[in-house]
Amino acid sequence: MKPIVAPSILASDFANLQSEVTMINESQADWIHVDIMDGVFVPNLSMGLPVVQAIKKHATKPLDVHLMIVNPERYVEAFFEAGASIISVHLEASPHLHRTIQQIKALGCKAGVAINPHTGVEQLQDILSDIDLVCMMSVNPGFGGQKFIENTYKKVSRLKSMIDKAGAKVHIEIDGGVNQKNAKPLMDAGADVLVAGNFVFSSSNPKLVIEQLKNS
Repeated sequence: MKPIVAPSILASDFANLQSEVTMINESQADWIHVDIMDGVFVPNLSMGLPVVQAIKKHATKPLDVHLMIVNPERYVEAFFEAGASIISVHLEASPHLHRTIQQIKALGCKAGVAINPHTGVEQLQDILSDIDLVCMMSVNPGFGGQKFIENTYKKVSRLKSMIDKAGAKVHIEIDGGVNQKNAKPLMDAGADVLVAGNFVFSSSNPKLVIEQLKNS
């Protein structure tokens, strides 16, 4: 089965955002991954609601919004209204995670939980039946262009086993350092959604790179 490919718009040319979104629309990508950073939960600032609204205006693919922010429950509804189809919040930033997941679902949105590289997948055990996606960070969140963390393969395998045992239907999304070299091993371990930022947008032919990831 082919993976879902979700180019990360954070790595795109923001001065030409409309054309970058159009490129994704015309490619074999499935989703557009949108990273929201607050400078508090992660050491960087990215984009806010007006930029998400602008992306949505031109996008024909679902927006996969990854909230790397504190108190995500305060902003879930606003990002849904801005155009999100999928909203992922960080386990580490959500003291009332189940409540926040229910809040996302009540909006008619798909709900995901993101985890940092140091967070064990075992902490997801009691939420698996309530979510649609796990966004597994394979770099430390906050900046693009980092080196892929090799331990991710083992984490994916453990999570896939947990999902199967629970009889749940949960996507495993890998975010950080994804490229042509590690895409197939990640899928073999159990991942089915590949987020790629710099690997796509630093290429001279982003559509081809997306196609190659799609056919990994």
